[in-house]
Amino acid sequence: MASRQGSSRLADSTSPYLLAHAGNPVDWWPWGEEAFAEARRRDVPVFVSVGYATCHWCHVMARESFSDPELAAYLNERFVAIKVDREEHPDVDAAMLAQAGAFTQNLGWPLSVFTTPEGGAFYAGTYFPPRAGQGVPAFREVLEAITDAWTQRRDEVGAIASALVGALAERRPAPDAEAVDLDAAADAIAALDDPEFGGLGRGPKFPNAPVLAFFAEHGPRELARRTLAIMAASPLRDPVDGGFFRYATQRDWTEPHYERMLGDNAQLLALAARLAPFDPGAERIATGIAGFLLDTLRLPSRAFASAQDSESDLGGQRSEGGWYRLDAGERARHPAPALDRKVLTGLNGLAIGALAEAGARFDRPEWVAAAAVAADALPVRDGGRLVRSSLDGRASDAVATLEDYGGLAGGLLRLALASGDVRHAIRARELVDAAGSGPPEGADPVLSAQGLALAPDLADGATPSGPALLADAALLLWAVTGEDGYRELAAASIAPAIAESAGRASAYGAALELAARLARPARQLVVVGDEADRAPLAGVARTAVADAVALVTASQAVAFEDAGFELFAGRAPRDGRPAAYWCEQFVCRLPVSDAAELATLLAGSGSSGAAPSG
Repeated sequence: MASRQGSSRLADSTSPYLLAHAGNPVDWWPWGEEAFAEARRRDVPVFVSVGYATCHWCHVMARESFSDPELAAYLNERFVAIKVDREEHPDVDAAMLAQAGAFTQNLGWPLSVFTTPEGGAFYAGTYFPPRAGQGVPAFREVLEAITDAWTQRRDEVGAIASALVGALAERRPAPDAEAVDLDAAADAIAALDDPEFGGLGRGPKFPNAPVLAFFAEHGPRELARRTLAIMAASPLRDPVDGGFFRYATQRDWTEPHYERMLGDNAQLLALAARLAPFDPGAERIATGIAGFLLDTLRLPSRAFASAQDSESDLGGQRSEGGWYRLDAGERARHPAPALDRKVLTGLNGLAIGALAEAGARFDRPEWVAAAAVAADALPVRDGGRLVRSSLDGRASDAVATLEDYGGLAGGLLRLALASGDVRHAIRARELVDAAGSGPPEGADPVLSAQGLALAPDLADGATPSGPALLADAALLLWAVTGEDGYRELAAASIAPAIAESAGRASAYGAALELAARLARPARQLVVVGDEADRAPLAGVARTAVADAVALVTASQAVAFEDAGFELFAGRAPRDGRPAAYWCEQFVCRLPVSDAAELATLLAGSGSSGAAPSG
């Protein structure tokens, strides 16, 4: 009966990770107040297991422990077990990680947290094997120890949990922001560069796209270019289809962790587009990444899946990375690793923006078109509120976060500039306005009731923090509207992160990149004219280094102006010829209609590929 109950509770989930556990003999509950109410009714502790669909060790623990009927029976009898997809519920994951940090420094996934029915943790770890070894207890031993503590030392358990909840509630707010020394921050991060193999540090190597974006904006730009080129030539990048893996376990980028994430690849595509004026190899890298997004991660709905698994079935055996070590011909004879088909709105926003920006940069209109179709494919709630996560068009009950509002708004703005379709810019403005004082839906209601809701994390993870993504959208919105309130929102959103960045700048690359953009005048370029006629000007515009580059028809420029986007006011062809308007801080030069004259203008302002790399 327990197995059927657990299966039925997860069977309608919008998370492939939860669906993969629906057949376990563990009587799983999804995240929600009902699970904690059941624990209170039965007077048992709660086991919260957090992971995600492409997590290798999550798969391993599922096979070894959660599929074991005897162990599952013990777990079902003495605990209420909750399964959480960290990507669907990032706020729950953050709260559990914050509590787990009191018990282990080796945080990761699968994350195993034991809490009271009120939500306070009293023990935590990560992967527990079926048999003890290398100083790690067996999972059954952990369960037995937790049971003993719960039944024999309840007061001690309660005190630990209460103290943790109290400590989280009393966490000091971020210090007041001070002016950041961008040169010092860049030097501090650059000092971590591996001069032999590239990348930061000497241990496992991650792409760290937010830091590379900071280097591309403020310098050393050559280090960003070099690192991207090294990664693209290394085993971190799939030689068959051009997608990048999550990270490499070795200093020389060998032995990748083979899962492939939407967020990583979207950011690296945007980086390649940004570096293109200074790197002739960037287009090849971008083409590979875009191909991976469109051929592998794009779903039938035309939105993008969250990730592709590292494991696959080779000859009836589960293999970690085995499929990726095959050539193209051999791959065709085996099933490809599964996709995490969950659609995350914020990460789709990053992909939409990257495809739009790269499509405009490299004259690939099909990439821009794909971005537009993906934008229209994302589900929304009544009243236009965002959906955090969905599966096959079914919305999760998880609340949308700043990552979703900021990530999608930034993507839609870049799509509007690349496509000339003002409706995307209008929608982006609505999202930024809605999220300016925080996510409209608020925090997760269960965490709020338990006193465990945390402020958004200010540090970057694999992707920029939610506040940084909102700031990015707000700053780009300022560049096309001229409304200072958006610039002020961007500055306020990153100020706490800047204050925290002292001494560990590499964890705040996105905030530092935004601080660098805020510290200089905005640069904008609008080319107006029919598509065929403006082609020579558009070719030069693709080399521009600017905050906003728009290629629009005369009627599209009017539509932007009518919608309140000041950058487009009065932008029209001149004497029947297409015209290019180069502006800095909304002060625009006289329009030019000659491509060579535009190239000279951009070079003279230090805003083309001919500019010093800084």
